Amino acid sequence: MGMKAGTLPVRERLLATADTLFYAEGIHSVGIDRVIAESRVAKSSMYVHFRTKEDLVEAYLRGRSDRWRTHVAQEVEARTQDPLARVLTVFDVFHEAFQDPGFRGCPFTNAAAEYPHHEGIRAAIADDRAWLPALFTRLLEPLGVGEDSALAGALVQLCDGAIAGAHLDRSATSAMTARATAELLLAARVRNGGDPEAAASAGAGSG
Repeated sequence: MGMKAGTLPVRERLLATADTLFYAEGIHSVGIDRVIAESRVAKSSMYVHFRTKEDLVEAYLRGRSDRWRTHVAQEVEARTQDPLARVLTVFDVFHEAFQDPGFRGCPFTNAAAEYPHHEGIRAAIADDRAWLPALFTRLLEPLGVGEDSALAGALVQLCDGAIAGAHLDRSATSAMTARATAELLLAARVRNGGDPEAAASAGAGSG
């Protein structure tokens, strides 16, 4: 059992409160005084750990990224050892996340809209954007297409589209639609030995 929020160390308490409020309500709409009050810490304690609200925002984003990366990696590892199924499992995990009543879209997209120029926050977003292409590249290696950056990029875009559909369109099936598209793309690419041009020709010839 984990510690109750009130017994967490000050830094973790601030982050846990910020995580809940920033994601649910938007970063700019939540003042730092509210985070401090709901964390039940002294204002002076806040500034020991985070010099500015933006420092807290950056830490919130990095925490979100770390937890999501770990969750996806663990689920992929636990659910199947079949190489193709492992790639598709990523979409299953996204689908499950979208069903949460508290789902409010991608926290990094939301933060990018609110902080288009802050260096630290943009760096946290950029770091998060790098992990999914790396994950797909690793998962594609046993299929013989691990060096196909275009395929990994296409799978990332399918995930991005699924997130947008789940959030903006309130689609309950966006991740499953993306999964079906990924399955078709993988079948064509693997069948043609990872050759994008051959896969495209095969797709055109099947119509």
